[in-house]
Amino acid sequence: MTTMTETSARFREFKMPDVGEGLTEAEILKWFVQPGDTVTDGQVVCEVETAKAAVELPIPFDGVVHELRFPEGTTVDVGQVIIAIDVAPGSGDAPAAAPAQEPAAEPEAEAEPKGRTPVLVGYGVAESSTKRRLRKGASATPEAAAVAAAVQAELNGHAAPAAPAAPAAAVPAQGGRPLAKPPVRKLAKDLGIDLATVVPTGKDGIITREDVHAAAAPAAAPAAAPAPAPAAGAPAVAEAPAVVSDSARETRIPVKGVRKAIAQAMVGSAFTAPHVTEFITVDVTRTMKLVAELKEDKDMAGVRVNPLLVIAKALLVAIKRNPEVNAAWDEANQEIVQKHYVNLGIAAATPRGLIVPNIKDAHDKTLPQLAAALGELVTTARDGKTSPAAMAGGTVTITNVGVFGVDTGTPILNSGESAILAVGAIKLQPWVHKGKVKPRQVTTLALSFDHRLVDGELGSKVLADVAAILEQPKRLITWA
Repeated sequence: MTTMTETSARFREFKMPDVGEGLTEAEILKWFVQPGDTVTDGQVVCEVETAKAAVELPIPFDGVVHELRFPEGTTVDVGQVIIAIDVAPGSGDAPAAAPAQEPAAEPEAEAEPKGRTPVLVGYGVAESSTKRRLRKGASATPEAAAVAAAVQAELNGHAAPAAPAAPAAAVPAQGGRPLAKPPVRKLAKDLGIDLATVVPTGKDGIITREDVHAAAAPAAAPAAAPAPAPAAGAPAVAEAPAVVSDSARETRIPVKGVRKAIAQAMVGSAFTAPHVTEFITVDVTRTMKLVAELKEDKDMAGVRVNPLLVIAKALLVAIKRNPEVNAAWDEANQEIVQKHYVNLGIAAATPRGLIVPNIKDAHDKTLPQLAAALGELVTTARDGKTSPAAMAGGTVTITNVGVFGVDTGTPILNSGESAILAVGAIKLQPWVHKGKVKPRQVTTLALSFDHRLVDGELGSKVLADVAAILEQPKRLITWA
């Protein structure tokens, strides 16, 4: 997709690109530049969040920032212009005005969800939106046209043209139904708002999420003082929309981005794959001793060594001994897809929610290489810099709930994968060792698997092999 357009010899526009696999929108998290700043080819100008991850966008040309089309916190469709650059500052050219829409034009609006597009990889797929044509004349009323023109003028950084008083209610499409996307309709229903009473501010008279929140605000709330108008001819940034709705007793936070993808994927996985979870408690005292020795090993210098490293290696060996567990269920073709590689996913809690980046071809890595990959994966995830590619194509996942002091859990499978291993907290407990009760380092493992392609015997073998390796780490050598 082309992400830039040329409006004149002087001004060039940069569009929101598809930064993932078939993504349709992204939220602008932060602008790193402001109007008047000088930018160079390749310079990062903003950070956006998709349903998969936060991604930094570089500008593909040199110049001076003329206009930011959307403020932080705005969700923008792929293909929309987000920034205009003056590539010939100091010349007398002016940007061409956007052509007015023809009254008979047939703008596109979101229809009910159809089809499936990828979301956060490892969390399956989510329902996507297709486009439908509005009936001619659906939004050609003077009131709707005035609202759309005012909003477009604000986004373009110009003073809004004079318009008649705002209508008291939304302008419905022909047939009486107000125009709104399905998520906005759901929000209105949750808030008890009749869409016929909401004043639309979206393009072509479409009701936005912010419109619904505004309608739900208490009538007695004082109106905010209007922001001062920008100086004549100065570039402008539209005022940021409210993203959180507060009242005296509750706070409502819009579900979007990574959190939305997690919710959709978890529901899809839980009600698609028949989950089975098995548990085993194991003495990992020898593993903890191995971890302490590896920390002092010169071959492991410069990498982080912890119990998760040995557990990951143990799971990889268990998969090698039981390769049938590394598979996926193809519902469309009614096939079991056997994977001859392991992309090992590691669930990581981040400020934006849970993500599952994976280590590509983890089965081929040595212990130092695996340690380095784990360290890089965790650091990148915590910094919010995980790329969509890093989350694509996972085959088996580990989730370490032990870091929160939790003993165990029943993890939900990532869609498209057959198994997920949960690792509980490692604690000093009384344990029968060599016929005597002694304090030992003990943990509980839980393996969830898709019972359509992994039966009880296979799942039990994998879990038992992981436990046996952690109890006797020398098996990493004898079984490898």
